[in-house]
Amino acid sequence: MPSAPDLDQLFRLGYDRLYAGDFTAAARGFQAVVAADPTNGEAWAALADAFGGIADGTAAAASALAFGRAVALDPTGWSWRLSHAEALLRCGNFDAAHAIYAALTAERSDSAPARLGLARCLSATGHKEEALDEFREAVALRPDDRDAALALAEALTEAGDALAAVELLQPLAHRFDDDAAVHQALGRGWLALQEPVKALAALRHARALADGDDAFAIERLITALEAGEGADLSAAYVRALFDRYADRFDQDLVGKLGYAAPELLRAAVDRLGGPAPAAGSRVLDLGCGTGLAGVVFRSLAGHLAGVDLSPRMVEKARQRGLYDALGVGDVVDAMAPGSGDALGAWDLLVAADVLVYIGDLAPVFAAAARALVPGGRFAATVERLPDESPDPIILGATRRYAHTQAYVRDTAAAAGFTIRLIEPCAPRREKGVPVAGLLFVVERPAT
Repeated sequence: MPSAPDLDQLFRLGYDRLYAGDFTAAARGFQAVVAADPTNGEAWAALADAFGGIADGTAAAASALAFGRAVALDPTGWSWRLSHAEALLRCGNFDAAHAIYAALTAERSDSAPARLGLARCLSATGHKEEALDEFREAVALRPDDRDAALALAEALTEAGDALAAVELLQPLAHRFDDDAAVHQALGRGWLALQEPVKALAALRHARALADGDDAFAIERLITALEAGEGADLSAAYVRALFDRYADRFDQDLVGKLGYAAPELLRAAVDRLGGPAPAAGSRVLDLGCGTGLAGVVFRSLAGHLAGVDLSPRMVEKARQRGLYDALGVGDVVDAMAPGSGDALGAWDLLVAADVLVYIGDLAPVFAAAARALVPGGRFAATVERLPDESPDPIILGATRRYAHTQAYVRDTAAAAGFTIRLIEPCAPRREKGVPVAGLLFVVERPAT
């Protein structure tokens, strides 16, 4: 009669193989244990760990099944329940994983792994906003957790807030200098913000550390950037920047920076006089922000509308009660025919300190020419490059574009505008020094 197997010895052999990374041998050892004692929850959990180390779909499903058996034997085992949910998530059973993670977070709201798993389930099933909240909770609970930070950064970038993703990843990149995934994620964040130089630096660092498919993916990004892609600012950057700045925008802009662009533009429009615009005009405030230009131009407008990329800025503008219509969107799209209730044939377009976030102004002038009535005017400020600059457009260290006067003149003329006024101005201060600006008012010919 064969003797009963020595379970302790089988456990030792299984764990020895597991810790040595020989997952297939470990699985064989633990399978022998559960065959001898199918009520042994620890053996089922150890078997699940062994299957989890084997990189194929069948093993992933077997791991989830084994953890399920362990939990069935001891439903109070927190770590087994968490591992069961993780195994279900890995094999794509999101609904079952979600149910377990939701129960775990209800029991322990301070569990970062449970929050992170719940966030991943929510993200995988399309609940992006809820997932983002859970990713944030996971990072808040465990700020040094590399996996949680990477997951949050990816979710932020996907949600259009790559600026926040980069701010999260930069300190992480210092702590994990030899981690290819961290530097790759940082490079992708800079890429989403259309910062090609910074993206290249991070991605080249990642390429030196990566191998296999990851190295190939990084190489493709680097090749695209070196070919000149990604050289402009993105709407994601502008939206993220001003959404996060909305609550203190007016105080900082007017108080600290001496922002005067709206007053300068109104004075220029008044100085030119008729025939248009006049009191009762239809005025569209492009890049309206919190409505500072609306305050200045309301008395001129019979109908005042505003548009801005930042929803929070638009909400601040709405609270002023000045605008007849407000919308969230891109300024060029806002001037297109049929773009919404706020839009139509305009007597005056105003862009106060807005074109500094746009490099190529040709689409802006072309859209403005189509949006204005004959005789209508477009008044705006830009930051000014010296006339002798070899480049007509430069993106400065402050991430604001500057343009030469010749470029503004030529681009306006190409769109069919007559220049009524163009002159130097100081729309704001930077570190106490007036910013070199340019104010222009151009007019669509009456015929």
